[in-house]
Amino acid sequence: MTFEALKPKVTEITSNSTISREEKLLKICELLSNSIDYYNWVGFYFANHATKTLHLGPYVGAETDHTVIPFGKGICGQVAVSNANFVVPDVAAQDNYIACSFTVKSEIVVPLFVNGENMGQIDIDSHVIDPFTEKDERFLEFVNEEIAKMY
Repeated sequence: MTFEALKPKVTEITSNSTISREEKLLKICELLSNSIDYYNWVGFYFANHATKTLHLGPYVGAETDHTVIPFGKGICGQVAVSNANFVVPDVAAQDNYIACSFTVKSEIVVPLFVNGENMGQIDIDSHVIDPFTEKDERFLEFVNEEIAKMY
């Protein structure tokens, strides 16, 4: 399914008033994981600025031990500090990468801003080397803009 075809489905989920915010986030994870073949792990991390840590939210994919990540550590922790998208074409070539699974070959992390504050991020792992393009970035920015409306 194309990114353009997925956009109304994302909006439909985020605007559904009959389910909780957590359920909406999980449904978005499921939608992305089921619709894009190289999205093998899709999840959200949310920032606790007081403790400078990220906390795992809803996700779909292999179980992870990385439920709390300090700001600056790994790709997600770096995005918490930089406030910028981070695309890793090959995780084996990345120094500050937290290995989740030997099957993960690449990663994309896009920050989630609410009222200008980086409150979390969407994190996607792929079992393919270098699958992510600028189209993925723009689409995931759209997803996070829709999610921000829920806060």
